[in-house]
Amino acid sequence: MSRTRRLTAVLAMLLLALLAFSACLPQSPTESGGAVNITLYGFSVMKEPLEKAIYPAFSAKWKSEHGADVHFTSSFAGSETITNQILQGVKAQIGIFSIDRDPQRLKEKGFITADWHTLPQKGIVNKTPFVIIVRRGNPKGIHDFADLAKPGVKLIHPDPISSGGAQWSILAIYGSELKKSEEAKMEQSNEAFRARALQTLQAIWKNVFSTPASAREARTTFELGNGDALITYELDALLMKQANANADAEIVVPEATIFSEHPIVVIDRNVSSADRPVIDAFVNYLFSEEAQKAFVKFNFRSSTNDALNQENKELATIKYPFTVDYFGGWDKAYPDVIEGIFRNQVQSRK
Repeated sequence: MSRTRRLTAVLAMLLLALLAFSACLPQSPTESGGAVNITLYGFSVMKEPLEKAIYPAFSAKWKSEHGADVHFTSSFAGSETITNQILQGVKAQIGIFSIDRDPQRLKEKGFITADWHTLPQKGIVNKTPFVIIVRRGNPKGIHDFADLAKPGVKLIHPDPISSGGAQWSILAIYGSELKKSEEAKMEQSNEAFRARALQTLQAIWKNVFSTPASAREARTTFELGNGDALITYELDALLMKQANANADAEIVVPEATIFSEHPIVVIDRNVSSADRPVIDAFVNYLFSEEAQKAFVKFNFRSSTNDALNQENKELATIKYPFTVDYFGGWDKAYPDVIEGIFRNQVQSRK
């Protein structure tokens, strides 16, 4: 074989090798022109705004801008439950949690490497206050959290072991008594305020007769005719009323209550370099005005612009609102209140 022919053969082989190597490289959805599937796990009450409004809007936007289809696979359960499922190996790429402690658990195990607090609003995608649902006509005369301790009241409350909403509810009850005492400028010590809040929480918990695994399951239990009252997210109470105008239910807005704040995170371990652009785009889209308006339509509060909340006239005005920061954030609220007060001094003594 001549030197020229040998050189040509070598170059041809190198070209084939280069083409084969390029074919093995990951392509972005835009480059490949193929469909992308995003797997999202969310806490129970995120289902409606995502599936009915936000997924379709983002898919249409991505298709228009990049020419690729985006599909979603979702699973919804209690916040603690979906966290445990991810820890056990489900391939969720995005998680929306009820409480910030759950993504912290995933970060500790190496599932999350980036800091979601660097996202807009420190990663909080929406929020909602906690309210009480009672039977039509309010036959038990329940007007605030403390009334749930009345003799004979049968209270449904999600399980704090599996539900982030249950933990928010505990903070709502306990913090409400502290907040009202402060606002009333009662001439008592902080220790007296805390003792009163503990007694209220203990008395209410004695009336809990059902602890479903998630806030949505607790709502279903109430809808089936069980119990006299349920503590839950305002958005889920409104969704229940809107789904059935004849529902045997009324919403009671406590004088002081907590606003739950819900973080979104990327589960980095489960995201390939090819899917990263569309995953990041979707996460950022949730903070857009379009997505925030969708959340408000489905009775969440916007985390980016409180003015958007005026578009939903069903949202209640809370006289004395507070957040988890009232307790020093989740790093203090969980060990101090959920474990130190509720589990050690309330749940264990029921």
